[in-house]
Amino acid sequence: MAPLFETIKSFKDVQINSDGVDTVNFLDASDDLFGSKVFGFVQSDIRSNISASFGVRTFFENHQDSSQTLEELVKSEAASGDQRKHGTACLVRLLRGLALTQGALKHMQDHPKEELHVCFKSAYDSVLKHHHAWVVRGVVYVAIRAVPYRQDFYQRISSGEPAEKFDPELNSWLQALEEIISRMKQFLENGGYGRM
Repeated sequence: MAPLFETIKSFKDVQINSDGVDTVNFLDASDDLFGSKVFGFVQSDIRSNISASFGVRTFFENHQDSSQTLEELVKSEAASGDQRKHGTACLVRLLRGLALTQGALKHMQDHPKEELHVCFKSAYDSVLKHHHAWVVRGVVYVAIRAVPYRQDFYQRISSGEPAEKFDPELNSWLQALEEIISRMKQFLENGGYGRM
């Protein structure tokens, strides 16, 4: 069986041009990632931000001409005058969830002796903690303790491939996702569209 990262749409394949991050490529990479059972512990919230009745994909499908890139999608929704801005709000939450996942997996790669729950706690503390009230934080910390053991997780995500083959692929995937997140964070915050 091929490793997960050889079978899914990768963030490194997401097209980025002067207009921004390609919406379809980005959503496809996000859908593929969270369609995997490996990421089950973070997928429900993120999946709802992609495909809910008011999610990013729904906004894109209803406004394709003006939403070819994530940046155009946000600008289009802002220009529409719709005060609810569900598409943008869902995009911000989706990016936060991806930043959590990216941060945890990067921490996992940088600290090969630490268990996965430590990696996710570190990522949560830097990415999402400041967005949550103390009650939510407690619930999240309990959920983080339920993530798989590092060895089990790594085995599932690499599909048994040796680290020499898998690690470079994971690192390029993480770098590409980090570039998208950084770009979108700057765009959203500089434009006053949302805070990551």
